[in-house]
Amino acid sequence: MAEMPFPERNEEVRIEPEGLDGLLGIPDGATGIVIFAHGSGSGRLSPRNNHVAAALRRAGLGTFLLDLLTQNEERDRRNVFDIDLLASRLTLATGWIGDNPRTSGLVPSYFGASTGAAAALTAASHLGSSIAAVVSRGGRPDLAINVLPDVRAPTLLLVGSLDGPVIEMNQRAYDALKTEKQLFIIPGASHLFEEPGTLDEVVRHATDWFNAHLRPPTPPQQG
Repeated sequence: MAEMPFPERNEEVRIEPEGLDGLLGIPDGATGIVIFAHGSGSGRLSPRNNHVAAALRRAGLGTFLLDLLTQNEERDRRNVFDIDLLASRLTLATGWIGDNPRTSGLVPSYFGASTGAAAALTAASHLGSSIAAVVSRGGRPDLAINVLPDVRAPTLLLVGSLDGPVIEMNQRAYDALKTEKQLFIIPGASHLFEEPGTLDEVVRHATDWFNAHLRPPTPPQQG
């Protein structure tokens, strides 16, 4: 059977009054949405996160790529590493998704990269079971170490095998998490997953994780 096409329908949106710009994409039939938390120096136009987001939309998931800081805020480098500020913006975006008539029925989850992973896990620790899943790509979840025991969302940590120090940071975070969790090391990948095929491995693992937790389980067949 041919795969059903999912229209991109990627559109620019803005969350006021903060003035946060985002890219919202909702394929037909979506039941869940993945909200992206970018790392330092990155935003909604990140080519790597857009690559992942496009693949998630093809898998039938909605995506929301958001600038967690305004342009003025980005000029102060302290804001880029202010995990609590970034997490508050992610919480704001989650509320916006829930209040928007077009997206209110979608189950929210987070995809965080670098420092964005810490922001995603911090926000998830505050929002409890309302966040269905979290995926971290080359993340710094250790920056949220104090709140990790409070995270209820099933969490997947993806790290490149060439990213030595970050592997250790993710191992500490993995040990601190008390929810359903998995740490997967992608062979031959560095911190930015620039090596051929490594980002596609991120896509595969992330898609499987979100699909497992954003959709109701298939009832067993009778017979």
